[in-house]
Amino acid sequence: MTEKLKLYGFNNLTKALSFNIYDVCYAKTRREQEEYIAYIDEQYNAERLTGILLQVVDLIGAHVLNISSQDYEPQGSSVTLLISGDPMGSLCPEMTLAHLDKSHVTVHTYPEHHPDHSIATFRVDIDVATCGEITPLNALDMLIGSFDSDIITMDYRVRGFTRDVDGKKHFMDHEIDSIQDFIAPETLERYEAVDINLQESNLFHTKMLIREIALENYLFNSTTKVLSANAQQAIKDSLQKEMVEIYSGRNMFN
Repeated sequence: MTEKLKLYGFNNLTKALSFNIYDVCYAKTRREQEEYIAYIDEQYNAERLTGILLQVVDLIGAHVLNISSQDYEPQGSSVTLLISGDPMGSLCPEMTLAHLDKSHVTVHTYPEHHPDHSIATFRVDIDVATCGEITPLNALDMLIGSFDSDIITMDYRVRGFTRDVDGKKHFMDHEIDSIQDFIAPETLERYEAVDINLQESNLFHTKMLIREIALENYLFNSTTKVLSANAQQAIKDSLQKEMVEIYSGRNMFN
């Protein structure tokens, strides 16, 4: 689909990207776990998340109409942006209302820690819904780089259909075989990546797991210098097990 479709009326295709990341950390004591949660909650407060979503909107070529943000107690943040594919006033009122109903960007954060082990996890859910020619896939590299992403799961779906000037239905208006096609090769090199796609239904799923665990990056308020080789390996094993279970979506270890 190399040429732009000549449409009859408005492009009615809706596109939805769900982007979900996990950042895993080793915090030895309950106090360190709580301090990690407080730290990460402050690092990704509503103000910073709003800035990240504004970058998403800019990259996909949309326009912000409204911003709603909230920090929560004891932790967590949410941000919602209402967006449009065109500046206000460039569409007729009826089309503007129809378009706005299907175009938004949201982000929610979920810090948590294991009650019995020294693992804490920070999860971020981002959903981008667009209508028409705008695709949220163009923002994937920026999103991955904006977070310490150990595990990433992504779902992309195109719904509905649009018609060309001859009346023929089109259920897709851009080429895609995999979400990975929209991620830079140097980014993909850092992860194990698997696709589960239903291409005939325009439904694409990709999950990614970080390849290398540089232990120094996973220790909160600590350093590898104070750990024996056996202790370092035990921590790496614990982190790896946590990541594999999250990546697999099931409990695999006792």
